[in-house]
Amino acid sequence: MLPSLPTLTVLVPLLSLAGLFYSASVDETFPQGCTSTHSLCFYSLLLPITIPVYVFFHLWTWMGIKLFRHN
Repeated sequence: MLPSLPTLTVLVPLLSLAGLFYSASVDETFPQGCTSTHSLCFYSLLLPITIPVYVFFHLWTWMGIKLFRHN
């Protein structure tokens, strides 16, 4: 069973923030280490950005289909 959208809206930023704090406490080269795709810090910064962009373009596509169908 998948969690609901409000639950995911809260959990995803909290998990990425926890990953960011974890990588800040463990990694010695924290700010520079975020540029490598092998670090946890990179993905904890990438995830909160990727999800709203995906939702925006998904809604944009849906709206385009609705407008095309009704005109």
